[in-house]
Amino acid sequence: MPLVTPLHADHDAETQELSEFFNETLGFCPNSVLTMQRRPAISKAFINLNKAVMANEGRVTSALKRMIAWVSSNATGCRYCQAHAIRAAERYGAEQEQLDNIWEYRTHPAFSEAERAALDFSLAASQVPNAVDSKIQERLKKYWDEGEIVEMLGVISLFGYLNRWNDSMGTTLENDAIDSGNQYLGKHGFEVGKHI
Repeated sequence: MPLVTPLHADHDAETQELSEFFNETLGFCPNSVLTMQRRPAISKAFINLNKAVMANEGRVTSALKRMIAWVSSNATGCRYCQAHAIRAAERYGAEQEQLDNIWEYRTHPAFSEAERAALDFSLAASQVPNAVDSKIQERLKKYWDEGEIVEMLGVISLFGYLNRWNDSMGTTLENDAIDSGNQYLGKHGFEVGKHI
């Protein structure tokens, strides 16, 4: 049971309008946003930040951004965000082979060296204490420019917020996200956990 009950989608008209963004991303408005709207300034600021972070300005694709989010969420253990990130990666055109083998991104041939560098950066940046070192930085700069690195860290930071929000709230995971989690992450023990 969640710490705070989500409000109905039409509770705050501005949040409802802004949250249409998630219908494309996930196919539904997340319960996390419905909870945030108890303080509409937070829900609106979050949605606008999410839109800015997920906008594509360089070569970091929408699919890669969602895989970066998954690695970050996996590092912190947030099942809610893992399921959302893998669902969004699927909806944004991640290759089937990458979705099926996301756990093996470091060695699986479906991932390029540039993608591996980005995903390793996500893993290192999501750890506490932070594990971004000169080797991670060097590999990252080999494949990505500074603007693209900013985009990646924007995703990692956004999901740092979401991981803490959803794990602390025990946000109820939506059925479509559960289906995606089971499909792509189930072979490695994905479970809903506290997000029932």
